[in-house]
Amino acid sequence: MTKKNSALMIVTALFVTFYLVSNIMAVKIIGFYNLFYFDAGTITFPFAYMLGDLLTEIWGYRTAKKVIFLTFICNIIMVLCTTIGVLLPSPTYVEETAMAYNHIFTYIPRIIIGSLAGFLFGELSNAWFMAKIKVLTRGKYLWIRTIGSSSIGYLLDTIPFVLIAFGGIAPWEDLAIMILIQYCLKLGIEAFFGTPIAYATINFIKRKI
Repeated sequence: MTKKNSALMIVTALFVTFYLVSNIMAVKIIGFYNLFYFDAGTITFPFAYMLGDLLTEIWGYRTAKKVIFLTFICNIIMVLCTTIGVLLPSPTYVEETAMAYNHIFTYIPRIIIGSLAGFLFGELSNAWFMAKIKVLTRGKYLWIRTIGSSSIGYLLDTIPFVLIAFGGIAPWEDLAIMILIQYCLKLGIEAFFGTPIAYATINFIKRKI
């Protein structure tokens, strides 16, 4: 296996992992002083986008698109497997644990549906715009590509995700706040943490391969 293929395998594995983890974490809603709300997956989600940026920057849009669809399939597999776990019986002495498992993983399919809808719109548009911006900037100014493409991708991801995942559960006012806070928080994490990591990782991978 070449170094380039090894790097692609590692980035792909991390990309899929961050998406799966973000979908599980999204079950928990975080609120501060009843002023603003966001799901816990918002914290890890921008790092998946950062890895998507790496895929597009180093291996191109076609490869990024393949990994995006692979991640889509992995999310569906997670829903099917955890749903089977919910349906299977458990002994009474672990009833509390079983109830907690069932409560979380019964809710996750709704999270996944919202995530997949936003995922396809958001991640594909993020990769597409990043590739286009790279041509326009002639390969310069990576930060413009990462933040510029993500600003569009997060918008197309966050709105359908919040409305599908939490619509009918949280009040409309809270949904609007969640969309705004999630969008700003994701973009902030991307700008201040994801982009510097992307710079360092891209330079490292390009030197090694």
